[in-house]
Amino acid sequence: MKLRIVEQARPNTFGFETSALIKPTGFREYDARWWFGRPGAEKEPELNLIGVQALGMGLATLIRRMGIGPEIVTGHDFREYSLAIKLALVSGLMAAGAKVKDIGLALSPMAYFAQFALDTPSVAMVTASHNENGWTGVKMGAQRPLTFGPDEMSALKKIVLDGDFDLVGGGSYEFVPDFRDTYLDDLVAGKRISRKLRVVAACGNGTAGAFAPQALERIGCEVIPLDVELDHSFPRYNPNPEDMQMLHAIRDKVLETGADVGLGFDGDGDRCGVVDNEGNEIFADKVGVMLARDISQQYPGSSFVVDVKSTGLFKTDPQLQANGAVTDYWKTGHSYIKRRVAELGAIAGFEKSGHFFFNPPIGRGYDDGLVTAIAVCGMLDRNPSKSMADLYRELPVTYGTPTMSPHCDDELKYGVVERVLADFEAMKAAGERFAGQAIAELVTVNGVRVVAEDGTWGLIRASSNKPELVVVVESPVSAERRREMFEALDAVLRRSPEVGPYNQTF
Repeated sequence: MKLRIVEQARPNTFGFETSALIKPTGFREYDARWWFGRPGAEKEPELNLIGVQALGMGLATLIRRMGIGPEIVTGHDFREYSLAIKLALVSGLMAAGAKVKDIGLALSPMAYFAQFALDTPSVAMVTASHNENGWTGVKMGAQRPLTFGPDEMSALKKIVLDGDFDLVGGGSYEFVPDFRDTYLDDLVAGKRISRKLRVVAACGNGTAGAFAPQALERIGCEVIPLDVELDHSFPRYNPNPEDMQMLHAIRDKVLETGADVGLGFDGDGDRCGVVDNEGNEIFADKVGVMLARDISQQYPGSSFVVDVKSTGLFKTDPQLQANGAVTDYWKTGHSYIKRRVAELGAIAGFEKSGHFFFNPPIGRGYDDGLVTAIAVCGMLDRNPSKSMADLYRELPVTYGTPTMSPHCDDELKYGVVERVLADFEAMKAAGERFAGQAIAELVTVNGVRVVAEDGTWGLIRASSNKPELVVVVESPVSAERRREMFEALDAVLRRSPEVGPYNQTF
């Protein structure tokens, strides 16, 4: 079968119905994301169902050429078009010889779990994760518990755009019934807590609404549901626990009900956000420090991996130092951190976005928002005399920002970051002051993290899955120093007219 692959095609035309529409920028650093479209949207689609079929052909071809068996797990999130996209993907996979095991409506971590439970090497989970309605994508992997990185994504992109498929036939399809129950049973096995916790479970009307309340109830929590009804229009807010709108909604519910903790889950359930009993919206990197304290108390000398957006406390916290904990800062992105955790044999990895990765004995190495939620409840259970707010107050004070994302087109964002990095390298070489102080360090593992003499830092990097840049700032000194660093960073960004407005600030 020879598909005609195009980068542009308007809906309701002959070309749209007869060609594989695939915008090349949808092949991102470690997964795939495209604007599929929604009614009333002005933006033209970047993908159609024939394009999804081509993606399936390419994925099965790549896996075959990697020397990996033909078995692959598929699932889909709760968006009105996700089932259709998955079935188009399955048809392409089968055409290239894949033996598909379909677990139906699923969370991404449920699909990762299926790789182990069904003894299946590969996975293709149809989800746009936390992206707004109208987006779609696929998270893929062929070496459990890892997902694809840049090398695999580049190879997949070339196969698909070149139409270089091995259409060997012999594919098959099997629907796996009741796999949700299998996943939940495994999730809660041996995890019963003795402390009576009242927990707000917020799901933003996304897929996690069919999983999170049940899992938390089964470990012994009293669950206060918030937006758990599945509704693919996301009527209140986008299910993204890094978004302040969702965190504010959780805060309000916690304060209204007197809950012990609020837990929020993103659209495909691989991330978890936390609000304490006093309504403090705890950014996920600080939650990571709290969990790292708890884990390193149980397992002294633990090593951790965190992304470059995360707080400096992982290096400076006195309790982590006393427990002999060691932390490695690495590239942002669930695939990068997951791979780094595996490479270093770290017990856990934490991202500021809320992707947390737990190796044995806590987890299987992949990111699962429900495993994170259970770990938070377990931490509270091991500290029966302390509230979540008490544990938060025990951390050294720093002044951080949420993740802030100014718009920048996919075709332009990496060039902007390269120019910004060059500017900072020139400033440091010349001994120039930035945000009122000398530049002490430039961390360039992923974009650029500018560190001042007093430990105040600011990060600029390109988003891996949306047409945006990412900006984060933290100061161990004061809110004023945080503001100075942000304004100085923003001034550098505004030298590039390609950079648009922020999605949120502080």
